[in-house]
Amino acid sequence: MSATLADRKAPTPRVLALWKGLPPRMRGLYITNRQRTGGWLAEAFAADSASQVVLEEAVGSAAGMARLRDDIFDAVLVSHEPGELDALDLIEGYRAGGADEAIIVLGTQSDPEMSVLCYEAGADGYVCVHTTTTRNLIWVVARAVQRHQLIRENQRLHQAENTRQQREHDESQRLIEEQRALVEEFRALPGPPFRPAPAEMLLPLPAELIAHHRELLRVYVIMGSGNLAPELQRLAELLVTAGLTARQTMQLHVRAVEELVKGLGPRSTRHVMNRADLLVLELMMYVAEGYRRRYQERIHPPSQQLLPGFAA
Repeated sequence: MSATLADRKAPTPRVLALWKGLPPRMRGLYITNRQRTGGWLAEAFAADSASQVVLEEAVGSAAGMARLRDDIFDAVLVSHEPGELDALDLIEGYRAGGADEAIIVLGTQSDPEMSVLCYEAGADGYVCVHTTTTRNLIWVVARAVQRHQLIRENQRLHQAENTRQQREHDESQRLIEEQRALVEEFRALPGPPFRPAPAEMLLPLPAELIAHHRELLRVYVIMGSGNLAPELQRLAELLVTAGLTARQTMQLHVRAVEELVKGLGPRSTRHVMNRADLLVLELMMYVAEGYRRRYQERIHPPSQQLLPGFAA
């Protein structure tokens, strides 16, 4: 590396405090051959106080792989020495072996000649030692390290999100099974003998009624109750007119919820289940009120009122 690596004056602590994005300390592994040791590189890093770079050395690709397997480094710097140490082949082997550290290639070829080859081999950057500075190399390494940290964090968050969504999906399926079991247990409640109605399995119900309930459920999940109270009242009136029991109404609802959740796949279903529970609660209130009103009309049928002057 040229003498310009340490030419720039080291920044003051105040200036360092203002910098953003440069790690205060990085641990790197320098892989080289026996003819080109890393003492010169360690000295260059030590002369620049922009970031503390702790550099360790491995001679040869096998020794480098062994160090990566047994230890943890923020970045790997590989010396490209054609005929002695081919950095491109080494990086391809490292990546195939699962190495996910930031890798920077150091060589004597010009940037346009090597950068693309290094990227295609799996490196994060290439630096020509004859034309760069220590500060530039530090920034190249720091940006590569930060990129891999972001990738790992994104993967961790993505995995955690998938786990959460799968857990919620499993919980939703469990709740649906419990609701279905509750509907079946309704038969065992004390009271008059249960007489299945023709619509017991929901097959005789008009398709329009079933579709209307499903569509109302989808809208309710998105919007909440809001201005849907009139729609729920009309649906409850249709259910009462069709003579559905509470058990049959719940069957209709559970089937619609199950189809909606199944359509979501592994995506989050907690919101859907919460809204669906609110809908069936509100719907059952309207259905119960509809039957109460009809019962009152039955036991208190309207009577003909006599006109004034025609009293018995």
